[in-house]
Amino acid sequence: MTTRRGILKLIGGGVVLAAAGAGGFVALNQPSRAAREAWRVAGQESEFRRRFLSYALLAPNPHNRQPWLVQLEGDDALTLYVDLERRLPATDPVDRQIILGCGAFLELLRLAAAEEGYEAQITAFPDGAPDTTGRLDARPVARVQFAPSAAKADPLFAHVLARHTNREVYEPRDVEPAKLAALVAAGSAFGLAAHTCGNDQTAEQLRSLTWRAHEREATTAYTMQESIDLMRFGPAEVARHRDGLSMEGPLLALGTLAGVVTPEALADPTSAAFKQGLDMYRPLAASARAFAWLTNDGATREGQLAAGRAYMRLTLEAAAQGLAVHPWSQALQEYPEIADLYAEVHALIGGGQTLQMLVRVGYAKPVPPAPRRGLEAHMLS
Repeated sequence: MTTRRGILKLIGGGVVLAAAGAGGFVALNQPSRAAREAWRVAGQESEFRRRFLSYALLAPNPHNRQPWLVQLEGDDALTLYVDLERRLPATDPVDRQIILGCGAFLELLRLAAAEEGYEAQITAFPDGAPDTTGRLDARPVARVQFAPSAAKADPLFAHVLARHTNREVYEPRDVEPAKLAALVAAGSAFGLAAHTCGNDQTAEQLRSLTWRAHEREATTAYTMQESIDLMRFGPAEVARHRDGLSMEGPLLALGTLAGVVTPEALADPTSAAFKQGLDMYRPLAASARAFAWLTNDGATREGQLAAGRAYMRLTLEAAAQGLAVHPWSQALQEYPEIADLYAEVHALIGGGQTLQMLVRVGYAKPVPPAPRRGLEAHMLS
């Protein structure tokens, strides 16, 4: 098996990359620009609903599945459905996270509409919904009616294009209390309560708990395989799929070329790739200087949709404050093997409510946006 030392040998000259060739290799393995086109063309559609939708599809969503299907209706309405082929049955067996992603989509749609003076009147689950222990079906998630009623623009909209999930190691710098308070104010919406902690004892406990939950997911074969199946290796594959988990960059490309980083190796807990993958995430967990989380009663699908809307607002406020955020919510998932950690995190910070989101917060170097499939991929004829 090729090891980390094998990669270094490849880089160092065992297989020679001439200086000019090395530069070309690096250039060819930068993150795909084509896969991020949706971020550059947002707001350029001529039809007003499509223009609002071009922003909505930039919303955060689990594993970047982008599970949104939209039917335009009449001259001033649309219906949102879940693409049932884009759910996460292993890590999200009751589709709660998918609904949160739909809520984020709807809130960004509403903000985009308000920016042009339109009110987006959102009716959640107009034809009913399964209870929170079931699976989603073909019934719509929401209907939206637009009214040109001089709706008030929201300052959060200015940060839509700057909001990116940041999975880097965070700087050893505490987050100021005033900035954490701003996150609480932004995320306490639609019946959700937002909470934060700085670099205190609770954060220390959460650093341990979130790492253990990540490790549990990675060492549970079927949940790890779900992530591996959604990994897109290299800029060409990222550009082809424009969804899932982007695995880009020159070092990763060298690992792939050396035969170290493959889907098969990442699925094998005894492999160097698997072990090094865990090693890469340890400093991420350890670097968290603050956390934010959202709670409600967890009793309805409407409440899950509201949680996604509140999370959208919290992330936009984080961008406004110059903060990085990264969902670290493995302990909130509902597959059997995580049940003890689900109970532990709820006992620690749940306050008798259901935790809907848990994210680490801090300062980090900027990252590129996640790929998006583009507007046409979401439109029903």
